[in-house]
Amino acid sequence: MTASKPGAWQRIRYIFGGTLPPSMSDWVLVDLTGPGATRRYLMRFLLPVLPVLCLFLLTPGPLWIGLSMMALLYLPLVYFTVALVYVYRRHRLVSHGFDPELARAAERRRADADRIAYESRHQRG
Repeated sequence: MTASKPGAWQRIRYIFGGTLPPSMSDWVLVDLTGPGATRRYLMRFLLPVLPVLCLFLLTPGPLWIGLSMMALLYLPLVYFTVALVYVYRRHRLVSHGFDPELARAAERRRADADRIAYESRHQRG
């Protein structure tokens, strides 16, 4: 399969939950399970909200009031976004026709590497 990348409109549609054509399945798989997948997910959810929240800084009064209102909305958003990384990743994999267990592939690789390193350090006798 060729490794085609989505165009600007396709990428925007993808970020907002749309699916990409099967010709881009390699790109989708790397985006959802490859290195930096969690970082990209967090950036897509947490950064676009910041300009909207900055409108609270226009609230009359001391600066801490606007910052407090921003924090009251942003901190729970951060918490739930981090908590739902795995659920979101599984959903996106299924919507693109992949096995949802691929969401755990990186965790399995790390666990296998840890097990091998442990067994090499502590030879079983």
